[in-house]
Amino acid sequence: MFARGGGAWKRASSAAQTYIRTEKARPLSTADNGAHSGRTAAGAPDNRRPSATDARQKRESDRASDQFLISVLESSATKRDAKAYLQTFGSSPGSGPRKTPAFTTVLHDGLRGQDDVARFVQGPVRVSAADTTEVPHIAIVKLRYPQTWDDALLDGVSKTLTQLRDLGLRSVIVLDCGPDESNDSQLQQIVSQQTDRLIRAIGRYGSPGAESVSSAIWKTSRTPQKLLSVCPTSLFVGFGEGFNTPLRHGHIVVVPPRALCEETLAYTAADANEVIYALTRFFSGLQFEKQAITEGKTEKGADGRHVRKAMVDRIIVIDPLGGIPASGHGNGARVFVNLEEEFDKLQAALTPRDQPSQSTGRAGLPAHPEAKHAANLDLVKKTLAMLPSTASAVITSPAEAANLRPTPTQVAEATVGQLAGEVKTRRWQNPLIHNLITDRPIYSASLPIGRVKPSSRSAEITSARMPTTTLAKKGLPVTIFPDTRSGPWTPPKPGAPRLRLTDTCVSLPRLVHLINDSFGRRLDVEHYLRRVEDSLAGIIIAGEYEGGAILTWERPAGMDEEAAYRAGRLVPYLDKFAVLKKSQGAGGVADIVFNAMVRDCFPRGVCWRSRKDNPVNKWYFERSCGVRKLPESNWAMFWTTPEAATSGELMRDYEDVCRNVVPSWEDAKPAD
Repeated sequence: MFARGGGAWKRASSAAQTYIRTEKARPLSTADNGAHSGRTAAGAPDNRRPSATDARQKRESDRASDQFLISVLESSATKRDAKAYLQTFGSSPGSGPRKTPAFTTVLHDGLRGQDDVARFVQGPVRVSAADTTEVPHIAIVKLRYPQTWDDALLDGVSKTLTQLRDLGLRSVIVLDCGPDESNDSQLQQIVSQQTDRLIRAIGRYGSPGAESVSSAIWKTSRTPQKLLSVCPTSLFVGFGEGFNTPLRHGHIVVVPPRALCEETLAYTAADANEVIYALTRFFSGLQFEKQAITEGKTEKGADGRHVRKAMVDRIIVIDPLGGIPASGHGNGARVFVNLEEEFDKLQAALTPRDQPSQSTGRAGLPAHPEAKHAANLDLVKKTLAMLPSTASAVITSPAEAANLRPTPTQVAEATVGQLAGEVKTRRWQNPLIHNLITDRPIYSASLPIGRVKPSSRSAEITSARMPTTTLAKKGLPVTIFPDTRSGPWTPPKPGAPRLRLTDTCVSLPRLVHLINDSFGRRLDVEHYLRRVEDSLAGIIIAGEYEGGAILTWERPAGMDEEAAYRAGRLVPYLDKFAVLKKSQGAGGVADIVFNAMVRDCFPRGVCWRSRKDNPVNKWYFERSCGVRKLPESNWAMFWTTPEAATSGELMRDYEDVCRNVVPSWEDAKPAD
């Protein structure tokens, strides 16, 4: 998204390295990371003089740590990103890295996604002292079919999970090694093998490592109370300290998919998704204790609030199938899913018509991947429903989580239907770490797939580089007037009833506030209402007027409405595009509004104008089919109509409209 000046980025890396060297000179205490206790594994003080091998290993570890910090600095693309990360994770007790302030050396002008060149300054952002009673931040991670991953892949995923922990996000990992068959001893053996394999892999990246918790999930024969939970299940956390203690000490927790039967005291296989539901409820303080199952009471503290054991910030699904497919035939994953608006449509598209059975294909993976994608989507929707709106879910492939991508040659040689993550060599930007720092996907959701830029300047866009990671959030409802479910917007006949901004379906005061707040200036409401009274095409509202767009049908210069309508020359025009300042860069509000405009309202194209020096122009340019600077004016004209550049009449109509629309502001400043 951001064009970095080469010199500026080198200076930024230099500043980061200087900071890291300075931090190394400071004595390391036990509070820095929780990974150094000053004692050997046996518990005795370690008074040995470091050997040459120890010193070399320490230098290599420090060099790797330096490189990791610099790569994280690159992911933290804006000042807003860095501040938000520090406020959420920078002060987590015993979890955040001691070098966290280095991330705050990145600053940008203007809004996220609107800068041409990043600028960098030194100096940490002041952050309030951590609350020692603060609960840890965690991610509940599902690893699907890890038995099909080779050692290099598992090692890469383990490294990423330890890096997330070092950045303040600890993982509770649930293994999913196959179908729920309680009498399948072979499956239980696979689970045991993969648990040990994963713990060893994580342990290779320093201490504290990983710890298996196999006796904390219990199962009851009581009927789940549907009214008391979003996800009714017979599973619950029966021994909370089994999770709380290792998490407090910085361990990564591994949870095999099995449960202790409350009545028989025997272990039985459990569905991995149900384990995740139980964990989400427990950590969020929404679990119903034994007596609560019948009494209908939740666990509460002395102040009457729910007792939260941890902050569940992320649900992460690492699946060989990757993220939610962008189309029925693959070609990469959907970058972002607004669950509030898109869940039902996606589930319908992913549900196979023949309702496939549990048959499996190669390597034990399902023969119908659409069904598994639908299950993953259902999993994240149900878990996010129990979490705060700030939580999000990431569905990715093992190769992406391990920061590996296939080369074009490998993809060309791969067999048809080969799953993402089975061929891999190249290092890439890690989507999980990028998401932790920015709370955004690597690629903007409204960016056309053809505009996705590779990290390497010499690389070409190929199917090998299509993203396989999906970020899902509760999102926002999108309200569109007129309704597009019956089809895209079309020009109304002259004199026919049309939408007005004063109609009862529109909250004009909230709409005006949205525009004033977004533009930082006051709209001349009376003038604006008169101007769009007979030309309004429709409006798009995201959430509770957190973002929106007003679009009109404009006439070319010298044409009346009747003539323009009959000639088919009414121009679809984006008149106002606004996002509340508090929502700019957060939650993908701008992407949600823009996608609704180009996909639902005007799929055949729309045009708009912007000041030539407007910092948002780079964002507009990346999402448009073309841009033209209008001579003898301060306007740049954008359009999403593919054929506009080859149609002289269409371009003249667009230019007439963009030159002649009269602004409606109370002040005398140049129009935006």
